[in-house]
Amino acid sequence: MLQDIRDRSTGWIAKVIVGVIVVLLSFTGFEAIMSSTSNRNNAAKVNGEEITLDALAQEKSLQQRQLAQQFGSDFDMNLLDDKLLNEMALKNLISRKLLLQAAADAGFVGSTAAVDSFILQFPEFQENGAFSAQRFDQVLRQMGYGRMQFRSMLAQDILLSQLQSGIINSAFVTEAEALAFIQLENQTRDFSMTRFQPDLSSIAVGEDEVQAFYQANLSRFMSPEQVVLEYIELSKADLAGRIEVDEDEVRAAYEAAIANLAEQRRPAHILFEAEGEEQYAQALEQAEATAKRIAAGEDFAELARELSADSGSSAEGGDLGFAGPDVFEPEFEAVLYALEKGQVSEPVKTAYGWHLIKLLDVQAADIPAYAELRDSLLQDVRITKAEQQFVELVDALESAAYEAADLVQPAQELQLEVKTSPAFGREGGEGIFANRQVIESAFSEEVLEEGANSHALELDADTVVVLRVKQHDKPEQIALAEVSQDIVELLRVDKASAQTRAEGEQLLTALREGRAEPTADWQRFEAATRREDNLEPQVVQQVFRMPRPQVGQSVYDGLALADGSYVVLRLSGVSTPDDAVSADNLNALRDILASRQGQGDFAAFSRQLERDAKIEKF
Repeated sequence: MLQDIRDRSTGWIAKVIVGVIVVLLSFTGFEAIMSSTSNRNNAAKVNGEEITLDALAQEKSLQQRQLAQQFGSDFDMNLLDDKLLNEMALKNLISRKLLLQAAADAGFVGSTAAVDSFILQFPEFQENGAFSAQRFDQVLRQMGYGRMQFRSMLAQDILLSQLQSGIINSAFVTEAEALAFIQLENQTRDFSMTRFQPDLSSIAVGEDEVQAFYQANLSRFMSPEQVVLEYIELSKADLAGRIEVDEDEVRAAYEAAIANLAEQRRPAHILFEAEGEEQYAQALEQAEATAKRIAAGEDFAELARELSADSGSSAEGGDLGFAGPDVFEPEFEAVLYALEKGQVSEPVKTAYGWHLIKLLDVQAADIPAYAELRDSLLQDVRITKAEQQFVELVDALESAAYEAADLVQPAQELQLEVKTSPAFGREGGEGIFANRQVIESAFSEEVLEEGANSHALELDADTVVVLRVKQHDKPEQIALAEVSQDIVELLRVDKASAQTRAEGEQLLTALREGRAEPTADWQRFEAATRREDNLEPQVVQQVFRMPRPQVGQSVYDGLALADGSYVVLRLSGVSTPDDAVSADNLNALRDILASRQGQGDFAAFSRQLERDAKIEKF
């Protein structure tokens, strides 16, 4: 048959077929190929703007650090569903991109001065109450950001804060709405109730019922499917512990570390803000006039309090605190590092306007002794070498596991240990066996059915595992004798609950039709509030959902509870307080309600942006 096709494909038929294929590719295939090639480094596109895989990885890492800080150092990252974490990170990035686009469309403009002010005043970047460039760099390294990358992200955050504040602060609540809320919140209700409790002792379950339930629910009575794994775990921490480090390597790391230390300079400035040629010309005139006043002996700090447009520093006499290189604008920094202590510059032009800069103080670089840093540098060198070896070993492990019929040979080649997992099912186990990648791989066709070694699974940035199934326990039907007692208890509870509900609903119908009256043993509640502590929340909620009764009449309702009991309710009265509310309390409540409404408006705005957007996920 193949030969026949080959023989026929040499004439005009072949040319027609090739022509059709080319045409089809011109409409579909070529576009798909180009799209696949152009987007291989992207996680998504939002209205044409890219979200890169690097940005997704960084957002995911940030979420992991936030969870670790929230739940403490004992929190096991392996318990996180990696796929879910990935989806959450991408969702956050898409929402952020949409809001940034909306802010740009609305004409919001970021302020580099605000970025500088935040960095200099943020407590995490300070030591002894002053900005520390060394601390700044240390925190950024822990977060995984470079300086310019962090500044860009911070500028975006400030822009988003402006957008969010603009929407939230535009919401308002009228005085009438606030008063209506107070009346509803402080409303009280008079009601009584009786409760029907299920009596399990009076319920009999026959063997035929048990048999029928078992047969109708065979799938509920299966032994769990489980696997036991053999696995090799490769971690940077274990690898670092095995690495020998030469003293010369530690000494070289010390020299590199102290080479990056720079002196700190403490500037003060007076900013004459400007935008556009005309404003820049006016600001320059103001700066030159102020420079003359300083030269004439007027105090720089007092003039900064009087004239500076930088609200973040003007109250401090223009003092910006100690900072190292690459913190301020390049034009500002070039002049700052050319000044002598106490000297005031000529007017300096930046993107914000014109500045007068005074160098208040210079702090020499604090260079710690080698002995102080040796232990931490030793660990850093180990980690660096481990990271280099880690990449090579992951590739070697992947190749060895692919070629081997078991995990013994790869473990021997890489001097690693083959470990055995406890049994676990498709819902996962503990530790790394709660990781979604591990679960999906363990129960994949390739590993479970074909008996192959898995690919190298990256659980996090520091850990990779390869696994194979050692034992597979398939689901089996559990005999009726083993579960009959459980079925009896289940049926007794169901029958007792149904009986209790029937009794309650029978009484409820009689009460509504006037054929019965509440008896003296009903539990009574006078002036009950929405915050009753001695009742189930579901009962309180149901009472406050019931319609207001007519004068001299009652309203009845019923409610089945999770414990199988049934409650019959009688609402006899509703009271609304007439207490006067002070103007201050009323205004405070209006602010709270307006903020709550504004947050709802912002959430609705975000949802609308997502509905209207063109979002492509790759």
